[in-house]
Amino acid sequence: VGEDETVEVGARLAVIGDSTDASGADTSRAGAPQTDNASQAKPAPAAQAPTAPAPAAPPSTPAAPSSPAPAESGVDHESTNGAPYVTPLVRKLASENDIDLATVRGTGVGGRIRKQDVLAAVEAAKAPAATPTAEPAPASAPAATPSPDVAGLRGTTQKMSRIRQTIANRMVESLQVSAQLTTVVEVDITRIARLRDRAKRAFEAREGVKLSFLPFFAKAAVEALKQHPQVNASINAETMEVTYHGAEHLGIAVDAPRGLMVPVIHNAGDLNIAGLARKIADLAERTRANKITPDEISGGTFTLTNTGSRGALFDTPIINQPQVGMLGTGAVVKRPVVVADEAGGDTIAIRSMVFLALSYDHRLVDGADAARFLTTVKHRLEEGAFEADLGL
Repeated sequence: VGEDETVEVGARLAVIGDSTDASGADTSRAGAPQTDNASQAKPAPAAQAPTAPAPAAPPSTPAAPSSPAPAESGVDHESTNGAPYVTPLVRKLASENDIDLATVRGTGVGGRIRKQDVLAAVEAAKAPAATPTAEPAPASAPAATPSPDVAGLRGTTQKMSRIRQTIANRMVESLQVSAQLTTVVEVDITRIARLRDRAKRAFEAREGVKLSFLPFFAKAAVEALKQHPQVNASINAETMEVTYHGAEHLGIAVDAPRGLMVPVIHNAGDLNIAGLARKIADLAERTRANKITPDEISGGTFTLTNTGSRGALFDTPIINQPQVGMLGTGAVVKRPVVVADEAGGDTIAIRSMVFLALSYDHRLVDGADAARFLTTVKHRLEEGAFEADLGL
């Protein structure tokens, strides 16, 4: 077999004769490029002449019986340092993959390094590099690293800010002076989701604000308040008088840097989807920028809180006193739901679903009242007839 040639497994590589045989000379020349000049001149004595390499000879001796002809060839082509013979093809493969042959354990006859041994070493070298990428959990850790502002709070004790104290006092007071509980309904807003997808680009270009789900919730809520005045009311704890408001002044809970704030959309019942969307965006932006006026955070008759924007499915809001109701909107999620088909049978479909949670003051609003209010909101949203509001 000539240099750099690839042969089939089990093919004859060489014929071993006496020291003067021409085929033996050819075999020595084939191995010559892999050894130094001394081994080229005297390949056979080179394996025996040095004293140090002598221990390397015994391992090759018992290897001979396992494969008679190749074993003898493997012994003839050991280098002067006792390392097994390596073919040019194997050396090239190792060089291309940056594999040090001294670190490769040969599985061939007499410890010879084969192509398969080099390929196995290549795969083994890839394994450590793949380990970090195979651990997605540590990779996500930086995303959970607290921001500088949050990190500065860890391990500290600080006095509550004045606005935080105000929020705390009002929350505790609300629970102390009213009988609060929460009723939840699930709403299929697939029609609104499709309508929103159709209209959102043109809406943003026309109105200058993005079209979220919140204006739809707000519109359905203020319409329901007109039909259920006991939910759009307030209680005077001192005189125990109830005021049923003649207008819908809708508070919008805003997650501001200083804490929870509730700016108010006055006369929200007079606005369409576009008007509500503009008002919500404007009040939220100015509230977060601390540019809201006192008049704009007072006078609310009912409040809407959208914890779904932060991924919550639903919550149980605490009523903003002296109001008697607050509606919480959860995250809009797609999931399989049993619906009626055109023939009146049941089928499973992927729908856009949301939970609406109404916290109410049981001193004035009974459970049936709360359920009727939520049912009105639910039907309006599932009906999804808001094309006129969107100019469609």
